[in-house]
Amino acid sequence: MSASTSLISCNFSFPLKNTTNLRIPSQIPISKTPFLKTSIPSRFLRPSSFTITISHFHKKRLLQTCQSSIDTENSQDPVVDEEVEIEVGGNEGSSPGGEIGDWTTSFLLFLLWAGLMYYVFKLTPNQTPSRDEYFLRKLLNLKGDDGFQMNEVLVSLWYIMGLWPLAYSMLLLPTGRSSKSKIPVWPFLVFSFFGGAYALLPYFVLWRPPPPAIEETELSRWPLKFLESKLTAGVSLAAGLGLIIYAGLANGEVWKEFFQYFKESKFIHITCIDFTLLSSFAPFWVYNDMTARKWYDKGSWLIPLSLIPFLGPTLYLLLRPSLATDPVSLSSTSSEDK
Repeated sequence: MSASTSLISCNFSFPLKNTTNLRIPSQIPISKTPFLKTSIPSRFLRPSSFTITISHFHKKRLLQTCQSSIDTENSQDPVVDEEVEIEVGGNEGSSPGGEIGDWTTSFLLFLLWAGLMYYVFKLTPNQTPSRDEYFLRKLLNLKGDDGFQMNEVLVSLWYIMGLWPLAYSMLLLPTGRSSKSKIPVWPFLVFSFFGGAYALLPYFVLWRPPPPAIEETELSRWPLKFLESKLTAGVSLAAGLGLIIYAGLANGEVWKEFFQYFKESKFIHITCIDFTLLSSFAPFWVYNDMTARKWYDKGSWLIPLSLIPFLGPTLYLLLRPSLATDPVSLSSTSSEDK
């Protein structure tokens, strides 16, 4: 009613004789009462619903007054705009294209995991099983000092493989948890200490973002308090850097011996493949964690560095912002990830 009143209240200095032509849409019922007493619903008073032509003398002043009244009504009626925004957001979230893409990625990851399992159990070289057992006992400190010096590159690889599951735990908890599939991530992380990427790949297949919302009190409890600690990230980075330097300082004969082990030993062969897989998937989980913390604008330069095996992801873990600064960030990034 306010818009129609404002329309009538425009200043006319002379009678409206054949100077105003009002075209009403067909869907508006025409009342039998005079036009000046008719109440037109406000949703029909849009610029696209009618046109007004007036004499050149008062055209500019009338249009300014009427436009001001319609703008005032639109600013007081946010219900229509709000409903449109909600509907558009719902359509994007329920788009079947995203679900098809997710299942396609999961299927390809499953094929990769199945192919790797077949290769590990059927096709990997296994020329020295007794030597593999001896190496494993030495690396686990189950065999005393017998005067044999272990290969420096193999020792570095062994210990850095023990650090990778910790780095993945810091990347996947809590931002890598799955809310849609309802499958917990922690069993896969526990098994990754024994199986590495071979144990993590099934979770990658079943992973369905976004992560569930996290409570602020959860950040002060185990294990998030330990995994979010800068001290944990700093120690992991320093240990990994020391191991890589130790292997890098080995002479050419040591590296030649290691490559020979790779060709003959099943244990060393599958460990090298495991290291390659963990290094290859780490940049994606760095990106996932970065976007969940809303730090992509400031930390995107770390994504190319995360391609450096182990050192890049652990450097990100050291520099990333803590979830304690913005505990609600996880629940607000689902639309961005999708």
